[in-house]
Formats: sequence, C-alpha cells, structure tokens
Amino acid sequence: MKHSCVRNYLIPAGICLLVILGILYYYFFSAMLPSGSATKYVYIDNDDNIDSVYTKLTPHCAPYALSGFRTLTRHSSYGEHIKSGRYAIKPGQGAFVVFRHLKNGMQEPVNLTIPSVRTLDRLSAEVCKRLMMDSTQLLNALRDPKICAHYGYDTATIQCMFIPNTYDVYWNISAEKLLDRMQKESKNFWNVDRTVKANELKLTPVQVITLASIVDEETANNAEKPMVAGMYYNRLMLRNAEYPNGMPLQADPTIKYAWKQFGLKRIYNKLLSIDSPYNTYRNAGLPPGPIRIPSIEGIEAVLNLKKHDYLYMCAKEDFSGTHNFARTYAEHLSNAAKYTKALNQRGIK
Repeated sequence: MKHSCVRNYLIPAGICLLVILGILYYYFFSAMLPSGSATKYVYIDNDDNIDSVYTKLTPHCAPYALSGFRTLTRHSSYGEHIKSGRYAIKPGQGAFVVFRHLKNGMQEPVNLTIPSVRTLDRLSAEVCKRLMMDSTQLLNALRDPKICAHYGYDTATIQCMFIPNTYDVYWNISAEKLLDRMQKESKNFWNVDRTVKANELKLTPVQVITLASIVDEETANNAEKPMVAGMYYNRLMLRNAEYPNGMPLQADPTIKYAWKQFGLKRIYNKLLSIDSPYNTYRNAGLPPGPIRIPSIEGIEAVLNLKKHDYLYMCAKEDFSGTHNFARTYAEHLSNAAKYTKALNQRGIK
C-alpha cells in the first residue's frame, strides 16, 4: 500500500518535472535560429531601448525563443542597462546564451580594414562604414591639432599612424580608443628592422611614409616601386650648386593633391603655379605629409629602394603603367616627347 502511494505521487511528479524541464529547454535553450541558418549579427546602438532590441532580434529568432528572451529580460535589469555592440547569434545558441552575451556586453569584433585613401574625410568615411561611430566624430579628431599632437603627429601627418592592414576591433569602439589602437599597431609595424633601414636612409618613419605615398601614386606595379623610390630619393638627397636644398621632386601626384583633382590625366604648366606646400615643383624636399595612406608594398619599396643614378622618369608610351628612367634632362625630354605623342594619338587631355 505504501509503495503504491509513493508510485502514485512520484510518477506524476516526475512527469510534471520532465514537462517543466522540457518547457524550460524549449524556451531558453533550444536554438534561437531556424534550422540551417548561418550566424546572424545584431547591432545594438547607444540609443536603443528594450523594445528596439526586441525589434532587432525578431527577424532572426524563432517566436518561442524570443518569448524566452523577453522572459529573461523581465526578470533582470537588462532593460535599464543595455550595452551597445555587435552581437552574434550562432546556430544552436538558445535564448539564455544570447541573453547572457547581450547583458554582459560579450560582443563579436569586426574586421576593420584601413583603406589606402587620399584624404582624411575619405578615411573617416570608409573606416566608419564598419563601425557604430559617426564619421564626423573621427574626422573631427583627426583635424584637431591637440589630439594629433598627443599621438606625436600634426594634422598633415596623422594619417601616417594608420597602417593599411586588417584589424579586429569592436563595432562600438570610440574615436579615442581607435586612435590608441592605431598608435599601438603603428609602433608594432615600425619594428627594429624597419627603423634601422629608415635610419640608414636618414629618413624618419613619417618621411618614409610620405615618400611611399608618392611612389604608390606614381605606379601600381609593385616590382617597379623600388626603382621609383630610388629615383625620388636621389632627388631628395642631391646637393650641389644648383640644388643646395635638394632637387625638387617634381612629382605630378602632389600637384593633383594640391588641387584636390585626383582624376587629372595630364599635368599642364598652368597647374604648376599653385601656391601650396604640396607643390613639389616649387618646393624642394618632401611635402608636409603623405598624399595618401600608402600600401605596405609602397613603404617596403622605400625602405628597400633600388640604388641607381636616375633623376628623371616618365610614363612609358605603351601605357603599361611602368616608366622610362633617365639620368639626364635631355634623355628625359626624349622620353616625355614619346609619351606626349601617345597621349595626343589617343586624344587624352
């Protein structure tokens, strides 16, 4: 009789417990994503509230899982302490795991690629496409002399701190923390080997990057870049009675930068009169800063430049993207005449 009573109570209790556990599992631990789904990402902004979080989760989550998530938020302080970020919902993860990640700010990083662009506004726009940060915030920081000075640069050289690699950063990173990260990566990039090579050339890292930016603009051919770098280096270091401060680089890309007309196909004499520190026809030495964020190949080309005695170069008349190099001005004029003839034949103005 006693055993019968125990069975009469325990079996129903056990069944009830299993049902409860099943319900708990169904709402809180079964996969939020439909079967076969890939990882989904939810972006929580600073101004999101609990309702907007629900709205962002709804397109990705099964209704029962979303109900479980809502239940968890009602019994926690998450609604009053929402943390911004990029959060992953991975296959197999239930409401409890996703809730814990959002509540604790356990976000997933984004792959941020620093682009090889010409201007600070373009840099800010491209970088912030991958971040929560508004591009104006970053641009204002890059144009602030005090902020630039804090990192050891000025507004003309601050882009030297951006080495064009891909980095893992959090989507909600602030402008200050992003600049801190770029400074750290720049210091890592300028290791002992690269610093020694720059010193042997009697150039600072900023000067190397500035020269590399010109090299990158002159040619997309990585194999030719050390030759181009060597030619400009020869001009930079030349000292004689005619050029006591160095031979002007006379780099056409700096004229385009000075005019902010990057689509120019030909540089006419009338364009060379612009009063700008970036006009390397009028000013000896390097411009105040880089005319773009150079590629790593461009930087390495300067650090490992080809030693030769060329002082002139002109684009080849076959439009291969490479150049004819010359030691004398007379040779250069001959090369330039061939290129001008080819431009005229193609109607390029």
